[in-house]
Amino acid sequence: MDFFGPVLDGFGTVLDPTNLLYCLLGVVIGMLIGVLPGLGPAATIAILLPLTYGVEPVTAIIMLAGIFYGAQYGGTITSVLLRLPGEASSVVTVFDGYVMAKQGRAGTALGIAAIGSFIGGTIAIVGLTFLAPLVASFALDFGPPEYTALALLGILLVATISGGSKIKAIIAAAVGLFLATVGRDGFTGAERFTFGNLSLADGIDFVPIAMGLFGVGEILYNLEERHRAVSAPLKVANVWPAGKDIKQASGAIGRGSVLGFFLGILPGGGATISSLASYALEKKTAKDPSRFGKGAIEGVAGPETANNAAATSSFIPLLTLGIPANATMAIIFGALLIQGVTPGPQLISNDPELFWGVVNSMYIGNILLLIMSIPLIGVFVRILRIRAAILAPITALITLLGAYTIRNSMFDVMLVVMFGAVGYLMKKFGFEPGPLVLAFVLGSLLESNLRRSLLVLEGDPSGFLTRPISATLLVVFVFVAVWPMIKSAIDQHKNRSMAVQAVNEKENA
Repeated sequence: MDFFGPVLDGFGTVLDPTNLLYCLLGVVIGMLIGVLPGLGPAATIAILLPLTYGVEPVTAIIMLAGIFYGAQYGGTITSVLLRLPGEASSVVTVFDGYVMAKQGRAGTALGIAAIGSFIGGTIAIVGLTFLAPLVASFALDFGPPEYTALALLGILLVATISGGSKIKAIIAAAVGLFLATVGRDGFTGAERFTFGNLSLADGIDFVPIAMGLFGVGEILYNLEERHRAVSAPLKVANVWPAGKDIKQASGAIGRGSVLGFFLGILPGGGATISSLASYALEKKTAKDPSRFGKGAIEGVAGPETANNAAATSSFIPLLTLGIPANATMAIIFGALLIQGVTPGPQLISNDPELFWGVVNSMYIGNILLLIMSIPLIGVFVRILRIRAAILAPITALITLLGAYTIRNSMFDVMLVVMFGAVGYLMKKFGFEPGPLVLAFVLGSLLESNLRRSLLVLEGDPSGFLTRPISATLLVVFVFVAVWPMIKSAIDQHKNRSMAVQAVNEKENA
């Protein structure tokens, strides 16, 4: 009863009318954001952060969580009907989803995506319910050395697992680590990189960085990208998939649920990586891989299941370890801190109402999304036709007003504009802002715990290797760091062997 009592109390929390309303509001906003190409849940949550100050912490996080996993549903609609991914995690859905729509099976594609998303999300929530307390109890043994090793591993994984150029991800992470050092040294009181500016003495606040990079930066970039006309959406009929379609997609849904759940836990993983990995897995295990790209229902079911499972499971490291697994989790991490809540091993015991309220709200949110996903398609497609030139100025104004209301500071507004320009240039030149934000969040954790560790270990870094948990994490860190070089050497050796074999066969012939 010690376990199930708080879990059942969590349902009482989420069924409170106010929390239920904010859960509904969050998933609807999430679906809308998923439909609008480019903006994404990270940018939306960053923009809406100031609006959460006037509500209870559990209510605010329920809404922000709903935006995150709701966006995974919404991105499917435009991927299938318009060949236009509304969210990065829905890119691979285009390959087979749009082909199915052209074949007159748009309803089947959307229906199987909704079913897979619901199943994947629900399985991940069950996993979150039972696994999170175990992780939290294990994490109670963490001290400064363990958190140092974990932060190091998290930063490395962000740079190496994230999609795109690894070098650019590492550069972005390095900038994030530098920004985390700005301000007064917490141990000596010395000012670092403030250039005499009193506004920087307490460091750079997380919210202007997030609102600038993900809010203003995304708006500027999308204005440039969305001048192209949007084609007319294909028609939707026979939304509920036939029995044979469900049977054919069931294996992909099962594999996507498991794969997405575990990839969502990893720092740098998340919904996008999970959907790509799921598509690759389905194509590799298929009896006839040539079907993919030509309307294979598994190519829709697998990725859509995986991205929802990953969106849910990424709450495990955030809530139990205080480690955000991706950019959106980093912004929700900031929202928790703003609300006076410190995520980590003590959260379940110190604030069970918030923890189980947020977890159980996902059960309700997934049901709401399943019910609403198909009926609202027509509404969302109409909203998509609103010109970006109208939406962008309104969104930018809301962002800047929100930045000002945090501390009534024009300096914060200037920071948002500055980081907005940086975010635009980063997107323009192929740098993802996610590694920067994650490194900024993890940088403070890394520095403070590293210095505490050295004080405890009396300046002897070999002490990290005498503690089982920190030693294990550092071994994983080294393996992840050197694996690309090992893999490259193996590939080169394999290519040379094949070349020599081909020459020998030619000579023998």
